[in-house]
Amino acid sequence: MLPRFELYQPTTLPEALGMLSETGGNVRPFAGGTNLIPDLRGGREQARKFVSLAGLDDLRFTRFANGRVEIGSLTTVSDLHRSHEVLRNAPALHASATAFAGHMVRCTATIAGNICYGSPSADLLPPLLSLDANVTLASAAGLRILPLSRFNLGYKQTALKPGEMMTQISWPQPARGTVQLFYKLGLRKGDAISVISAAVSLTLKQMVCTHARIALGSVAATVVRAERAEALLLGRELTEKLIGEAAELAADASAPIDDLRASKEYRLHTARVLVRRLLRQAAEGPGEAGSTRRSTEG
Repeated sequence: MLPRFELYQPTTLPEALGMLSETGGNVRPFAGGTNLIPDLRGGREQARKFVSLAGLDDLRFTRFANGRVEIGSLTTVSDLHRSHEVLRNAPALHASATAFAGHMVRCTATIAGNICYGSPSADLLPPLLSLDANVTLASAAGLRILPLSRFNLGYKQTALKPGEMMTQISWPQPARGTVQLFYKLGLRKGDAISVISAAVSLTLKQMVCTHARIALGSVAATVVRAERAEALLLGRELTEKLIGEAAELAADASAPIDDLRASKEYRLHTARVLVRRLLRQAAEGPGEAGSTRRSTEG
């Protein structure tokens, strides 16, 4: 059974921010609730005051401004999955939305909720990190913009301050020739928490890498960027030898644990395998859409 809790229901963003501020930081935003409700029922969530964001329709959008893609924080995973604009500008994110849980959860879960929960197995985080996404955080005192790479601080720990909520996620539109890929490995085809996931974003010019991002999920306390592997690729031709070296460095960026889904050794092995596979696919060049390719779970 659910414990007793208080739920405030604002109809505008200023009203919601006021409620978050007036309660002295002892209240939490409530979006889709696909993580929060199970945690309340299981006794893992101790908060008992929440501000429902369900009435803030203005935070559910996809738009383009000044060369950037902007996604409202209350955009659902199903919205991402159905969006042709997301498919065109962020195919790895689209692929992660496709592999996300089941239909009922996708219809309720929000992009901000998946980010703010702080889980290292969050499906949307690896592709968003590979896109160099920023998050916009709002409070009654104003706005601040933070790189997503600085938002998740530890296991279920984020940079959100008391009274703040996320309102937007944005990233630069990818350069022509950029290849974006995502792969999720789970214990079953659908509706499963990832054993490991990987996202790659590469820009190639005549097989020479001019931009590289590699992100891994479920291999550490947070989703991680394989920055040494990225640096190795820059300015070099994407050969099989280089791909193998980058895959090793990506595994070195991991610090996995043993749990019910997989062992530490298995995650280290699959980190190498998945990064090698995605880099090989990237070397094949853009897909039929012209500027992007994507991969989902196998």
